[in-house]
Amino acid sequence: MRLLPTVVLVLVALPVWAEEASNCLTPEEKEQGFVCLFDGTSLDQWQGDTKGYVIEDGVLVCKPGGNLYTKKEYSDFIFRFEFKLTPNANNGVGIRTPLGCDPAYCGMEIQILDDSGSQYTQLQPYQYHGSIYGVVPAKRGHLKPVGEWNSEEILCQGRHVRVTLNGVVIVDANLDEVQPMDHRDHPGLKRDKGYIGFLGHGTRVEFRRIRIKELK
Repeated sequence: MRLLPTVVLVLVALPVWAEEASNCLTPEEKEQGFVCLFDGTSLDQWQGDTKGYVIEDGVLVCKPGGNLYTKKEYSDFIFRFEFKLTPNANNGVGIRTPLGCDPAYCGMEIQILDDSGSQYTQLQPYQYHGSIYGVVPAKRGHLKPVGEWNSEEILCQGRHVRVTLNGVVIVDANLDEVQPMDHRDHPGLKRDKGYIGFLGHGTRVEFRRIRIKELK
């Protein structure tokens, strides 16, 4: 009797980074025109402190790092990402910022902060997580505990900036109607275009599912 050759199926587990890359966009986001800014494998779409941010199992880690910017400038957009804090972690998202200056003033900085940390017991209202630093305070109480993943969305359209944390709107501002609370000059409030960046302050913060949709 002739024997048929045996076919052996080998199941190969995808590396974590491949899973992260495939999970960057939901089917709905793909239909809506979102694009992934980080595929879990490289920083090809980023510039700046590419040495201070490393990739660990498909996750972008500030460890610790400085400022990491997109290579492309954006005007009106919806920027979405997930982040995980460590105790006393401090970072930020620069929007509409030029390079080579302090994004909190020459652009705008949306705070990323473990504001329950022991180092941050004397904060001003405009310094808590999600605030437009120095300008607009965020609603508090919607961060998940340290070590858990949070989801955030920043909408920037014309003079409107809205920050949504874990499904709750914590900032909803008309830039024409705000006055800096820190009594400093914020020329970046008048900008209509610039880079998006993660603004490290020497602590570990993890990021994943970084995506954006430009609003025409």
